[in-house]
Amino acid sequence: MTALIDVHAHFLPEGYRASLVAAGHAQPDGMPALPEWSAQEHVAMMDRLGIARSLLSISSPGVHVGDGSAIDLAREVNDAGRAAVVDHPGRFGLLAALPLPDVDAAIAEITRCCGHLDVDGFALLTNVDGTYLGDPTYAPVWAELDRRRARVLVHPTSPPCWEHTSFGRPRPMIEFFFDTTRAVVDLILGGTVAAHPNVELMIPHAGATLPMVADRVGAFAMVLGTDPPIDVLRDLRRLHFDLAGYPLPRQLDALLTLTEADHLHYGSDYPFTPEFAAAGAKDRLQQHGVLDGLRTNTERLFPTLT
Repeated sequence: MTALIDVHAHFLPEGYRASLVAAGHAQPDGMPALPEWSAQEHVAMMDRLGIARSLLSISSPGVHVGDGSAIDLAREVNDAGRAAVVDHPGRFGLLAALPLPDVDAAIAEITRCCGHLDVDGFALLTNVDGTYLGDPTYAPVWAELDRRRARVLVHPTSPPCWEHTSFGRPRPMIEFFFDTTRAVVDLILGGTVAAHPNVELMIPHAGATLPMVADRVGAFAMVLGTDPPIDVLRDLRRLHFDLAGYPLPRQLDALLTLTEADHLHYGSDYPFTPEFAAAGAKDRLQQHGVLDGLRTNTERLFPTLT
């Protein structure tokens, strides 16, 4: 089997970890603890699982934490990600963080990342303090990403109402799926996806619950009478999807009613998904013949990796 490219892999450099702990996020999104991470151990894990390269990104809760500057923290983690890329040639790429909801600072960081850090794309949370990616205030950010033909991983985080919906359980269990779905539906119904054809969006966890609600959303789009009209299934079809998590034996079949196999990509979600679980998920994909072609798909989407 050809070694894989992992589009959904996270990193926790020491400065970022310290910022999370100081801001009260030692158990992010209700998880038991922050996982341990080092670039060296990440590479060792990749070797054991047959992963050629990993695109590093910051996971939830992102860089807008505590009383510190999200601008400074975004710059710090992006610089740390670039250092990992340089220190381990050919093993890592970088999906940079942006200091939203500060639109001007986000555009400035896009410029810095593209001009000085040679990033492969960006990773954006579904919402920041309750402001979702499709909010009209973010329109200049999407325009800049479209101008640069950016690749963007949409990553879930806790919804603003999580205290009432998670019932005290870890939010990644189901709240992440619902927030991904909520954010993507808003991006489509608000016209963001259609208006920015040069942005390639990656949706994690095999599309979350999008396959289950796509036809319902499409029907409501006609009732809402958007101007211009929104073709929900068309816009969903052009998205890309990583297969992090547990897409087999049920979820992947539903996803393939929305998209084609050439829009699928491998994702481990390491280290928030520990190595043993990532290995088990990868084995299931391999047993079902799903891994074939995934690297080619990703190299086509990210020509910087070839």
